[in-house]
Amino acid sequence: MLRRLFLILLLIAGAAMAAPPQFAPVTPGRTLVFPRDFGAHPEHRTEWWYVTGWLETPSGKPLGFQVTFFRSRTEHDPANPSAFAPKQLIIGHAALSDPATGHLLHDQRSAREGFGLAWAKTGTTDVKLEDWSMQRGADGRYQIKVRGAELAFELQLAPTQPLLLQGEAGFSRKGPKPEHASYYYSEPQLRVAGTVTRGGKAVAVKGTAWLDHEWSSQVLETNAAGWDWAGINLDDGGTLIAFQIRAKDGTRLWAHALLRDAGGRITQYAPEQVSFTPQTLWRSPRTGASYPVATTIRTGATAWQLKPLQPDQELDSRRSTGAVYWEGAVRVECDGRQVGRGYLELTGYVGPMKL
Repeated sequence: MLRRLFLILLLIAGAAMAAPPQFAPVTPGRTLVFPRDFGAHPEHRTEWWYVTGWLETPSGKPLGFQVTFFRSRTEHDPANPSAFAPKQLIIGHAALSDPATGHLLHDQRSAREGFGLAWAKTGTTDVKLEDWSMQRGADGRYQIKVRGAELAFELQLAPTQPLLLQGEAGFSRKGPKPEHASYYYSEPQLRVAGTVTRGGKAVAVKGTAWLDHEWSSQVLETNAAGWDWAGINLDDGGTLIAFQIRAKDGTRLWAHALLRDAGGRITQYAPEQVSFTPQTLWRSPRTGASYPVATTIRTGATAWQLKPLQPDQELDSRRSTGAVYWEGAVRVECDGRQVGRGYLELTGYVGPMKL
């Protein structure tokens, strides 16, 4: 009994003496280097590869889809030699939006990195989570495989445009202080082909997608509740991204937008030039949260109206990331005509986000 107590005290003392890991900072002026930065950055706290898009079945039916892989560095001692120490966590989310269903079909899973079952490799995009995976080939094409209880994807994403570096050459501010930032690039206007399986039946699909890759160690300040984000593939070949960071009292802490037109010319918008104005609120019957699922985004003198493919696109990820948020396919109008399609993400409406 005394020996057991002594061993327990030794373990506690060892854990107390172990220095917490130092997460790499995000600083301006770093040049993103490819293909290296397509891969994982395990020295940072949080990272994600986030794919959203619109698909079409052979009958012309529209579907929205989302696949996200997260890598999260924990506060476990990096010098711990145990293969069971959860130093890095790999998390996956997948969702399908079909108005005929009336709500999202989605799945999620998580695992510690290791044992050949879960990884996020450096050098290029290569993420695996059991039988889920996302890999980038030497030709720049992505292969995505997801197998869940309600849905499955096998998709190939082919780039059609150059990379889009967000913010200042990939340094993306998320608040008034420069330490609240991420490294961030996008690949919009990806051409998609593959299959979607529901109820055991595979259907061929094609469409267009948007990929975000973002990594950081301190994205949000303590007063931030969450964000509203939209990534839009415009019908003319242009792309628009806009986001705002909201404080816990509902006011805006920060905002930014970037427009790349069909000719490749980029326009950046400062916080005071970007606004999100709710047009339609949808109240979740599950969480009671009210989301602005239809909204108007203003960038300078231009107003973009975002309208959801369906109102109920709430995703409950409490079994993996701990968050509940709204993430859905939207049509985009300008001056009364449709000009694009994309995805709208609304976080922090159930409770403040914790990354």
